[in-house]
Amino acid sequence: MYMVIAIIQPHRLEEVKEALYAADIHLITVSEVLGHGRQKGITEVYRGNKETGNLLRKIRLEIAVNVDYLNPCIRAITDGARTGEVGDGKIFVYELKECVRIRTGERGSVAIG
Repeated sequence: MYMVIAIIQPHRLEEVKEALYAADIHLITVSEVLGHGRQKGITEVYRGNKETGNLLRKIRLEIAVNVDYLNPCIRAITDGARTGEVGDGKIFVYELKECVRIRTGERGSVAIG
């Protein structure tokens, strides 16, 4: 089991979701976050507003997957988020020790879904 965390551009969220759904990955958590990488100080345009400075709007995706879905998940995020420009984002993969479905008490891979 793995936890995939991706930080992407806000305007690429729909493309990433479509790519994940096409890969049969439907269980995702989405958060709006602030941050910057190497592009700090570069002006971005987000929904018609210019943003300059230390913290830029980003989207954080958290996706728990079983091993069979790990590479399709990474591929879907990469394909959906890539623009070829600085600031496309990052993907982090962590080994997930345990998952518990609260409703049923199921544990492990079966609890992920």
